[in-house]
Amino acid sequence: MVVEELLKSETTEEESSTNTNTNPNPNPRAGGAGEEDEEPEEGEIVGGDEDSKQTGTAVLDQLHPLEHSWTFWFDNPSAKSKQAAWGSSLRPIYTFATVEEFWSVYNNIHHPSKLGHGADFYCFKHKIEPKWEDPVCANGGKWTITFFNRGKSDTFWLYTLLAMIGEQFDHGDEICGAVVNVRTRQEKISVWTKNASNEAAQMSIGKQWKEFLDYNETIGFIFHDDAKKLDKAAKNRYTV
Repeated sequence: MVVEELLKSETTEEESSTNTNTNPNPNPRAGGAGEEDEEPEEGEIVGGDEDSKQTGTAVLDQLHPLEHSWTFWFDNPSAKSKQAAWGSSLRPIYTFATVEEFWSVYNNIHHPSKLGHGADFYCFKHKIEPKWEDPVCANGGKWTITFFNRGKSDTFWLYTLLAMIGEQFDHGDEICGAVVNVRTRQEKISVWTKNASNEAAQMSIGKQWKEFLDYNETIGFIFHDDAKKLDKAAKNRYTV
């Protein structure tokens, strides 16, 4: 399963780095006892360029590229004000394209339980902004899971990310990204999709998401258009 491979990749990378053998004799031209060192000819470069090339190639071979590049975004709660337009404090944090880059970022950022109240943390496909106004998101919607216990979303957030970047969804092309919203009394994770009217695709995504998270409660899908018009009064169009 790709999610399991992603989880194991970090360990594999560490093992490979610790098992790398070093040459006890760094100067291959040095002879044994009683032999004279050969002087390099004029114009000869001493230092093992081939070894350097092989090392660089080996490092590249160890990377695990993702099918898509993804960008983390953060909306800073301290920068928000009632007068500020929505999205004015939204900032891209880092774009990653390999499994190794994902883990290097994920392991050095706060998990949802450590974020301040009012924070929104996003992971979207590169060049898709996490806004209703983005052309890719404009006709879409979102599936949402709500947690009423502080910190419970940490594991669900990680496995949502792994399912997305690991291309676990049958309709993965429909997915724009995911967001975790941290509030005083609850935390929410939502998966945003492109075409809300494609019921078959949305239902498939909702069902698979629940399976990946081993989540048994009912979840709902809201159209972005409904949310823009009705705000919190918007109703679920689909449920699974």
